[in-house]
Order: sequence, then C-alpha cells, then structure tokens
Amino acid sequence: MRVLLLKEPKDGESGSDPYIKELESRGHKGTLLPVLSFKFVSLNTLSDKLFQPEKYGGLIFTSPRAVEAVRMCLEADERREEWDKAAKDKWNTKSIYVVGKATASLVQNLGLNPLGEDTGTAEVLSRLIIEREATNIPPLFFPCGSIKREVLPTALRENGVPLETLTVYQTAEHPDLEKNLKNYFTEASQQWCGGSRLNS
Repeated sequence: MRVLLLKEPKDGESGSDPYIKELESRGHKGTLLPVLSFKFVSLNTLSDKLFQPEKYGGLIFTSPRAVEAVRMCLEADERREEWDKAAKDKWNTKSIYVVGKATASLVQNLGLNPLGEDTGTAEVLSRLIIEREATNIPPLFFPCGSIKREVLPTALRENGVPLETLTVYQTAEHPDLEKNLKNYFTEASQQWCGGSRLNS
C-alpha cells in the first residue's frame, strides 16, 4: 500500500525518517511531501542578543527551527569560537528551557544544558518556568516563529515573568507543494491504471 505523509522528513542520527521506516517494516511504501517552508529573519539581531547573555535571565526554545536560527548565526558570522570560549558558558549559568526531545538535542549540540525536554507542550513548559523563575529577573529571551501560539507568552506575562521575544523564522506554504502533489497523484494513478498496482 502507498501512504502519503504530508510532513517534513526527519533525518537524524539514525538515518531515514522514522515514519518511513515503520511503514517499510510493515510492507508499505511511504512518501514524504513537505507542506511548509521556513524563511529565517532577524538573524543579525539574534546574533547580537546571543552575545549579550548578561541582559537576560535565560533562553526559551519551543521549536527546532529557532535553534537552527541560532546555529546559523554562529556559523554565518564565524562566531563559533567566541561562542565556545565565553558566551555559551555564560548562558549555561542561566536556565535554558525547551519543549521536546528533538529541540533539546539540538540545544545540546550548541553546548547548552536544556531544561524541560519532557514537558511536551508550551503550556506545560510555561508552568515549569513559572515554578522556577522569580518575577524580578531580567527577561527570558525567546527566539520564535512568526506563527507561534501565544500560550507561553501569555502565561508568563500573567504571572509576572519578564519575557522578550524575537521572530527568527517565518512559516509559509512550501513553494512546490501543489506541483509535488500533482506529480505524486499522477504517478500513483499511472501505476494503478497501468496494471502495475502495488500489492499491499
């Protein structure tokens, strides 16, 4: 059986996407079609803020894309050495909050020590932050996407925890989505009608 997954491939240390692996292990053919694209923005501002940890009470990452923006800043400006020598250690004296294991893993690759990887959602993470942080700290710095949910910022604001957000990526429809869908269904219909239907 053919299965169409409308999602971005997850290539990790273990190789191919886990959904594709699972489908193949059960005799199915899976195809991934990404539906979203991401454009990174405000990277100069982000880069400046990353090297001013003394202005912040900590960092918050709720998506792998935000961590990717940080990595891009460090590589684009060739500031990785400066990051490794000083800034990273200063950030590690503060709380580095994350949602999810994938985001936590990427944060660890930056040399940072994440908290909250098991929270799973921004709502649960906000409760952890509220429990741990005082209201008289410098703002927590939250690089995020253009269509972030307001759950975390609202919860922190309502509980007096200072927060500074910066949009570092914009989400849009993948530019090839329509073309890729047409190609997929054209191929699938040719296989079905041409007598070479896949056995399930």
